Amino acid sequence: MTRDRSRRGRDRNALIAASVTALSLTASGCVVVHGEREVLPATTKAEAAEALREFTAAYNDADEAYDTSLDADHVTGPFADIDEARLTAGRANHPGGNPRHTPLELTDARFTIPKKAGWPRWFLADAEGNKGGSARWLLVFTRDSLDERWQVSFLTLVAPGKVPAFRTDADGWAEPVDADSAGLAVNPARLSAEYVSYLKDGGDTFAPGTHTSAWRDTREKNATRPGLATQYIDEPLTNGDYAPVGLRTEDGGALVFFTTRHFEKQTAAPGTEVPTPNDSVLALTKGEIKQSLTLEFVSTEAALDPPADGAGDQVTMVGRVQGVTTARGE
Repeated sequence: MTRDRSRRGRDRNALIAASVTALSLTASGCVVVHGEREVLPATTKAEAAEALREFTAAYNDADEAYDTSLDADHVTGPFADIDEARLTAGRANHPGGNPRHTPLELTDARFTIPKKAGWPRWFLADAEGNKGGSARWLLVFTRDSLDERWQVSFLTLVAPGKVPAFRTDADGWAEPVDADSAGLAVNPARLSAEYVSYLKDGGDTFAPGTHTSAWRDTREKNATRPGLATQYIDEPLTNGDYAPVGLRTEDGGALVFFTTRHFEKQTAAPGTEVPTPNDSVLALTKGEIKQSLTLEFVSTEAALDPPADGAGDQVTMVGRVQGVTTARGE
């Protein structure tokens, strides 16, 4: 099944304009309201739990068969790009299915559901996974109308203890942070571009860490090696289901999920060869690898964006999941 994620971005305004009602479960029962204007919880916790269950089942089916069609209706945006490439490479190398399949199990699930007006609506699932070590799995589910299925757009693995406490109202509903929200160290709409700028030029916008200073150091070391030069190009991704989403934290800051795209070009010196990539990369590679190989990655990030109430506030990257989506040999 071919995912048409670009359609979601193009049709978003049409969906909002066409949406005239939404169903909200209140203390007094079910009432019909204007979903594009009323401030409502994105969903109920029961429905969120069912969405997580359905996603996990579809994800496991797709992983076992290496079949993108089996979870295509449950993923979108940057996570869909990463997931589709992984399954496509797996199918190319193992047409009969995944010989090392182990079902994903997500337990101890906690749901943070924002209360907001208009579409898209979304919520965060935070669960313990049986893969990825001890990390918590943070999954952002989104949809553009009441008739659509919940789909995972962002997936980030975060170390235990690094998931912040969120600000909630008396009923337990969270506060969303819009892309253009002010009062933060970095406007959420600018996070993707600021991260790209930091990776290129450095600076003090982001706190030192694995996904910031350490990644820059690794790139610098790998840029020039005997017989091999590596170039890096980074791009922000900010539209449609790649747009950032955020939740207000108790300290007045925000946990923001955003997306970036990265290119890594390896060029061999005359008389030498580009190191042979692994089978998964080879399965995604177009063209013949002669003197160069260009890898394209999509990356989903989670960052703590502090309130802009003093000098020296830095954004802290708490998680990043990256996957090769295409490759080209020349």
